[in-house]
Amino acid sequence: MLTEQTIEKLTEMRLHGMAKALRQWSESPRDVELRPEDLIGLLADAEWVHRENNKLTSRLRKAKFKQQACVEDIMYKSGRGVTKAVINELSSSRWAATHRNIILTGPTGVGKSYIACALGQKACRDGYAVLYKRTTRLFDELAQARADGTYALALRRIAKAPVLILDDFGLQPLTATERKDLLEVIEDRYNAGSTVVTSQLEPNLWHAVIGDETMADSICDRLVHRARRLKLGGESIRKLLASKEDGSDEN
Repeated sequence: MLTEQTIEKLTEMRLHGMAKALRQWSESPRDVELRPEDLIGLLADAEWVHRENNKLTSRLRKAKFKQQACVEDIMYKSGRGVTKAVINELSSSRWAATHRNIILTGPTGVGKSYIACALGQKACRDGYAVLYKRTTRLFDELAQARADGTYALALRRIAKAPVLILDDFGLQPLTATERKDLLEVIEDRYNAGSTVVTSQLEPNLWHAVIGDETMADSICDRLVHRARRLKLGGESIRKLLASKEDGSDEN
């Protein structure tokens, strides 16, 4: 009876991890009783794990990744341009801790978005907040924010994200407003956060897409400087997986 009352109090105090662990402990057969300090340690560990799992769930939800992806499922095919050693290195998320950028280039279908989302998901698991945006959707959202008076707030929200993923950059030339928006985003994040960019174009071709030489120099200098670059190639992963019955996403 006393245990049930304690569980109710823990639940009321929102110590759900402790409450669940105490119930499991009380209902499980025991040959040896725990010392009080050991039981407290067990309950504290359970609460810590519960809260960390909730934080991770929240980070993954707020990231809004394009697809479910994880570094453990990345395929290493010959000629693809990515090795297990490189992914293992990036899986440490040290690039996020040191505000380094990552640039993934290659033709459509080779898995750029999957790897970007997988690295973002691993960063979430390592405690970093991540924001995923298709580049065209980012510009649409900033245009809407400018129209409703929340532009500065939107820029601050993007700047605060430790990791920003810009997917499918360079699909079409930028307008004057879009390149100004991109410069604002990249300038705010320079040496303050990490940006992951996927593009079918190599960075030396980005000037033509951005349009203004001076602004392109500023954007590329901040993005490419200290960036880890991965050039993917080989057979289209999307086409390969489309031929399988499970219809999995590219990876």
